[in-house]
Amino acid sequence: ALLFISSIASWASTVHAADHASVIMYHRFGAENMPSTNITLEQFEAHLEELASGPYTVMALSEVTEAIIQGRPLPDYTVAISIDDAFLSVYKEAFPRLQSYGFPLTLFVATNAIDRNLRGYATWDQIREMQAAGVEIGSQSHTHPHMHQIDLEKARQEIETSNNRFIEELGIKPQLFAYPYGEYNLAIRDLIKEMGFYAAFGQHSGIMHKTLHPFEFPRFAFNEAYGDLNRLKLAIQALPIPAVDITPESMILSNNPPLYGFTVAEEIGPLDRIACFSSGMGKVETIVLGPRIEVRLPRAITGKRGRINCTMPYFVDGKETGRWRWFGRQLLP
Repeated sequence: ALLFISSIASWASTVHAADHASVIMYHRFGAENMPSTNITLEQFEAHLEELASGPYTVMALSEVTEAIIQGRPLPDYTVAISIDDAFLSVYKEAFPRLQSYGFPLTLFVATNAIDRNLRGYATWDQIREMQAAGVEIGSQSHTHPHMHQIDLEKARQEIETSNNRFIEELGIKPQLFAYPYGEYNLAIRDLIKEMGFYAAFGQHSGIMHKTLHPFEFPRFAFNEAYGDLNRLKLAIQALPIPAVDITPESMILSNNPPLYGFTVAEEIGPLDRIACFSSGMGKVETIVLGPRIEVRLPRAITGKRGRINCTMPYFVDGKETGRWRWFGRQLLP
């Protein structure tokens, strides 16, 4: 832990060498009857215009992942774009717009829906067309299950089946994995690594950077309710809160409400400006104990899943810059 905090201190003094990136994710486009997973075309076009006109470098997710894992510097304001589930609107709406801007895309696919020609999904021919145009294909399993609710043998079969289908249809075995619903336990996380993937991504907000487990990288999810331009700017201009000794280690809660906490380097402070928020609860009690942050929720997390996001201003020479640091996790009761 001491070595880790020392490395964070070194990192903090050279933040503009940029060992971090923001990853944004979408599902549907212009499907306004599905607002929880849809982004309107007006919102999406505003996002693309911001990415094109601002100080950002939009890179392929595989390139960003490799640079971070191998410790190679990235430009500040690096952004990667990902889309889950291969809905038809990706092919009809998102793909041509991304092409017009020259922005790379990683598309995470659950193979069973494509095999079954389900209504509302792209076809293998359309996915091949996108792949031929440079779209990276990642895996999201075969049947898109809640992976922490199935046993490891079933999970292994999910990956083996989807890998075989990718090879048969696209000639590749994906190197990147996205957990369906962003859900996993530690055993599933380790299985995905064992199955030969290079990295894996959840659906919790936060900044992708070298201090995170490469099979627990975060992404900022956007939909109609959480898709305005100000939130996009906040996400793609943010920096990480490097964290270690995170408790609980697993997102699957054995105690609810959890005794949630993590340790950061004091050099990235002032830590007294950190604030944490829980979904459905708003701002929650945040206790600063030196470099240790402890978060206490007023009640148990309910529903299918919850999230805790912690943010703090980014200072240079003692002055706020207008940018924010961010650390988030998803928790399953």
